[in-house]
Amino acid sequence: MSSDYLRLALDLARQGAGRTSPNPCVGAVLVSNGEIVGQGFHTYSGVKHAEIVALEQAGPRARAATLFINLEPCSHQGRTGPCADALIAAGIAKVVAITADPNPEVSGRGFAKLRAAGIEVEIDAALENEAIDLNRAFFHFMKTGRPLVTLKSALTLDGKIAAPDDNSGWITSERARAHVQTIRHSHDAILTGVGTVLSDNPMLNDRSGDERSRPLLRIVADSMLRTPLDHRIVQSCQDDLIIFCTSVASKDRWKALESRGVEVIAADAPSGRVDLPTIVSTLAERRYLSLMIEAGSKLNWAVLEAGIVDRIFFYYAIKILGGLQSLPVAGGSGKRTRMDAIHLRNLTLHRITEDEFAVEAWVPRP
Repeated sequence: MSSDYLRLALDLARQGAGRTSPNPCVGAVLVSNGEIVGQGFHTYSGVKHAEIVALEQAGPRARAATLFINLEPCSHQGRTGPCADALIAAGIAKVVAITADPNPEVSGRGFAKLRAAGIEVEIDAALENEAIDLNRAFFHFMKTGRPLVTLKSALTLDGKIAAPDDNSGWITSERARAHVQTIRHSHDAILTGVGTVLSDNPMLNDRSGDERSRPLLRIVADSMLRTPLDHRIVQSCQDDLIIFCTSVASKDRWKALESRGVEVIAADAPSGRVDLPTIVSTLAERRYLSLMIEAGSKLNWAVLEAGIVDRIFFYYAIKILGGLQSLPVAGGSGKRTRMDAIHLRNLTLHRITEDEFAVEAWVPRP
């Protein structure tokens, strides 16, 4: 039965996906004498942590109950008081958790506080991989201090993302594009290049329709501030757009963009282009846990070459474009020898439709 309650806690936690950042997704189930007496999950707007929601639902029946939870209860003061203290005050008898909290302010301290108060603590790691995957960006951020960066692209079987002439329509299906929106929804920020802005005039927004803890932060790498003021990404700006440029960009353009609510940041790289690691560090300072990159061939290679990508998520359509002028998923200078190729690991295949699949893989990091 323990595994059933932990599975339920995970399912509850998933209901917070996209609604908890910069906090993790957490689900909690309180059980007394084989009966569920309280359950809940956390959302950032709801403020209360999952444990508190479950305790309030259980009321006095929480005394001597067992709490099943996917992540270690917090022991520090944040927007709310420590959940470990609330559990102790409620008279909980036992806590069964899937994994410890990677937050250095918590990691092990929540369990230690509970044990010191006489509460039995059990770690059941059978579902640990699922629990970590649910909060992958949070775990990554807490361990590295920077957001999890995912490079997404849609391409043909021969690795092309654009034809040399007519590029109307899409490479992948409507179902694949809907799947992309679920991926966008799970991210805090999205990055593209000015080339994509000029050619596609995208909104670059979250069209899933699901609630978010904060707006999807849209970012454009635009060295010379060529982003048109009348393009949709600027026209729709509501304090959710940052354009990174270089210090030699037009100050008039800078002022014009800022007058429309766009935040402009200069980040110079030795190449004379935008310094891509600065984008990542800026997000880290603002506690954005995840960044999705949807860009063109040049920027795709640039982010790979800069070493800021942690994961790739490529959607493949069963098509072949061919030709030397069709754009590859990653252009630029590329690697000069096969031995120097970027080797990925932990490959996962996702079936999207009968004729489409996605490849997820991880870029080895120091």
